[in-house]
Amino acid sequence: MTKEILPGRYTAKLDDEIVVFIIGMRVNKWWAIHKWLPVFKAMPSMIRELYTNKEIGCLSMENFFGLRTTLMVQYWRSSEDLLAYAKGQKHLTAWKNFNKKIGNNDAVGIYHETYIVPKGNHESIYGNMPPFGLARATGRKIITPELNSASKRIRA
Repeated sequence: MTKEILPGRYTAKLDDEIVVFIIGMRVNKWWAIHKWLPVFKAMPSMIRELYTNKEIGCLSMENFFGLRTTLMVQYWRSSEDLLAYAKGQKHLTAWKNFNKKIGNNDAVGIYHETYIVPKGNHESIYGNMPPFGLARATGRKIITPELNSASKRIRA
């Protein structure tokens, strides 16, 4: 299914703080499929939970897959929402399973980064794109002459 392309240039419509959460895994040893496949398979149920329960606070997400590394960028309403989800049942279960089955085994790596972006401390531009990234999470607005440079968008 192809997303509708929005012709022209637009920017994210964001009037509040937002939390950007990056999470993923890296396959370090391809032959140790019994170690990394369970980690990979733990994500779909959590993703489904976030998509179907918007009250949790995850606004949107984008997925990327490389040869060894997966990367997911999530946009959250607040750090409180993200931290509450981290303590929730599905995530805690996945985390406990990871530590029990993999722990410090170097066959698979996991990572996450959290960025709290205060209001007025972001900039974005999208040209001839489907709804994507921050604009998909928060909505979009057309770039007008008042917003036609990065410095103007940051100050807006």
